[in-house]
Amino acid sequence: MAATHQAAILPQKGGPLTVGERATPEPGPNEVLIEVKAVALNPVDYFQRDLGMPPVPIYPAVIGSDSAGIVAKLGANVSTVPGPGSRVIAFASSFYQNGSPDHGAFQKYALAQSESVVALPDALSFKEGAVFPLAVMTALTAWTTVGIPLDTKYAPQDKQAVLIWGAASSVGAFAVQSAKTLGFTIYATASAKHHEYIKKLGAHAVFDYKASDVVSQIVDAVRRDGVNLHTTHCVVNESLQPTLHVLKETKGDAAAKVAHSPVLPKDHPTLDKTEIKFNFPSMNKAVRDKHMYQCFHGWLQDGLRSGSVVPSPSIQVEGGGLEGLNPALDKLKAGVSGIKIVVPI
Repeated sequence: MAATHQAAILPQKGGPLTVGERATPEPGPNEVLIEVKAVALNPVDYFQRDLGMPPVPIYPAVIGSDSAGIVAKLGANVSTVPGPGSRVIAFASSFYQNGSPDHGAFQKYALAQSESVVALPDALSFKEGAVFPLAVMTALTAWTTVGIPLDTKYAPQDKQAVLIWGAASSVGAFAVQSAKTLGFTIYATASAKHHEYIKKLGAHAVFDYKASDVVSQIVDAVRRDGVNLHTTHCVVNESLQPTLHVLKETKGDAAAKVAHSPVLPKDHPTLDKTEIKFNFPSMNKAVRDKHMYQCFHGWLQDGLRSGSVVPSPSIQVEGGGLEGLNPALDKLKAGVSGIKIVVPI
């Protein structure tokens, strides 16, 4: 392993990324050094590049979080991750590491905490493996944010339903897959062209959010099916108001819960006896590390082994390696639907 490696470096707020050399770090006691083979892109990546938000405390910075690659070295205390040479999926983000540029995914060698590194099955490519980390963590954190433990197993006779608004996004696709393992009857919204795919992932019924009567369509279906819809996940912007319109009709006098993945506006709409919470992991490191372990070594690892969790949504590969990250991020920023952009490194 060389003493230095290439990285896509963010030299200052507002970017662009520039490719340069960085010293290859040693993993700390609970860390894993990954030789990155592919990264997936998320909106947070171009927000950090262009706006410095969420906060980038250290410049020059290395951003990115979604990676798949090969274990180069294990920290002294790591026993839960397969050894050097193994193929892995890794959430390699500087965000929870005080901005440490050794931990960002957009480089050839990146550090990740062991809680967020799991084996990549032989049947999946590095490009497929890269789509999981941030979307899985966000989708699963939504449940715990509103008090639903990840080991929940509703039975059909419990008649527990959930509404996922924005199911064709990467977070939405894993929200559907995880809601299925929790035992929910799943109602989801997406563009019409994605409906069959979302049903394959586990949704009971999918609705076109562009339809003028989408709220009454969902309410009618829930009543017809005789289920209890008190829980929702707003995955995308502009989804809270219609979601509350649905809940108003389906929750009766019961308390309801909304996990909201986009940042909540200060003047957001509300509904009686309805808790609306911004979807975000605990800022307490011990609590967050345990949650990360449950997300990756629990739900994701178990689902990959059993085949019940699949990479989603479909992948659009962009070339150019580290040099290709700027144009690939620009494509994501311009808008995509029902795909995840992946860049081999």
